[in-house]
Amino acid sequence: MPTSFTRDELIDVLYREYEFLCHDDFDPDVDPTPDEYLDVLNTLSDDELVDWTSSDDIYISTTSEDLLTDD
Repeated sequence: MPTSFTRDELIDVLYREYEFLCHDDFDPDVDPTPDEYLDVLNTLSDDELVDWTSSDDIYISTTSEDLLTDD
């Protein structure tokens, strides 16, 4: 299992997760569309992307330098 990911991989996984969630529970009055969500993801810093992938306090905290690669 990889322990580091590229920025594009993090964005992709967050985007796909959001698409999945929208499939069952999308409210156009309050939720951004998947494309709008992707636009937001692209504006986030590397540290913010790493934060957005965290599920809860059980997971080990890491920094973008530890998780991201330049590949």
